[in-house]
Amino acid sequence: MKYKLKDLPFSVKVLFSSYLLIIAIGYLVAMLQILFTHGLADGRFGLSIEDIVYSYYGNRSGSKLELMLNGPMKPFAPPEERFQILQWVRDGAPEDIYNNSIRKIIDNRCVKCHNSEASIPDFTRFDALKERAATDTGATIQSLVRVTHIHLFGIAFIFMFIGIIFCFAAGVSEPIKALAVAMPFIFQVTDIASWWLTKLSPHFAWLVIAGGAGMAMAFVFMWIVSMYEMWVLPLQIKRQEIRTESYLNYLRRGHD
Repeated sequence: MKYKLKDLPFSVKVLFSSYLLIIAIGYLVAMLQILFTHGLADGRFGLSIEDIVYSYYGNRSGSKLELMLNGPMKPFAPPEERFQILQWVRDGAPEDIYNNSIRKIIDNRCVKCHNSEASIPDFTRFDALKERAATDTGATIQSLVRVTHIHLFGIAFIFMFIGIIFCFAAGVSEPIKALAVAMPFIFQVTDIASWWLTKLSPHFAWLVIAGGAGMAMAFVFMWIVSMYEMWVLPLQIKRQEIRTESYLNYLRRGHD
């Protein structure tokens, strides 16, 4: 390629670097979003295989409401009230019992956070609570279709622009460069396919983590190489030129 990252005009380097910095921050926030959504699926903080299984396949031995009441929401209600809610869930979550006893507990303990103004489920509505009390079968087909098409378009554009910048790198051989720009797209397809496979069988949960990890490693590699060649490498070359010039001047003075 005629132009290399280290030789690009200063304004182009600023443009490329600004994009890479914003994308890096966005990637970090995306990782935090995954940690705070899927990472709590098993009731414990931190992403694990169980979180992936519960998110896509579901916890088919119980409901999401039970899982949360026995996990992160446990401190927010005394044992006797939690027992009443859990018993109501296991009895099929009938509306008449909800109106007679459960609603009062929900109003006192839950709706201060679970309301119409929050981004979490609105427990002022019986149907929203009933949905959480049903057997957890994981992600719905509708949600998988929605997230799949968003990720296919959005992530593909992100890695296309990162790949274009990385293609100007001079310190990486063409075969490795071609492999590096292709890997994010391969892992993207692997990651998205693994959501659907895990929906069918929990044994594919490890593939979700593998796909996400592969994309992250490709991102970090291309990001570091690109930033290094734009800003660090020219400084190293300049220092080397100064040292060489100083040494040549020293030799000239010695001969004089």
